[in-house]
Amino acid sequence: QVQLVESGGGLVQAGGSLRLSCAASGLALDYFAVGWFRQAPGKERERISCISRRDSSTYYSDSVKGRFTISKDNANNTVYLQMNSLKPEDTAVYYCAATQGSYYCSAYASGDYTAWGQGTRVTVSS
Repeated sequence: QVQLVESGGGLVQAGGSLRLSCAASGLALDYFAVGWFRQAPGKERERISCISRRDSSTYYSDSVKGRFTISKDNANNTVYLQMNSLKPEDTAVYYCAATQGSYYCSAYASGDYTAWGQGTRVTVSS
């Protein structure tokens, strides 16, 4: 059974850091592109970062570029999202998702991802 489990969310003050983890079971992440998405209350789900399957190239949305870093640990079948300089507007539920597509991950929209985690909540206080 394919399963993605996010962890690492919580409450942090503005300017602080968190590291989210996305642990996979039932699939080998080195054969998947993995994306991080977030959804704030009353807003649409937003793709914020992804890491490609074939060369681990990465993508960041303008809203997180320079502050967030995505990485993949194939040995532990886990993808991480290091979030620094957090802002109140980063408050959201964060989801990871996986797709077997072999193109650069920036080519894939949320509908292209076939496996999703349950989400982890991040709250940034001002």
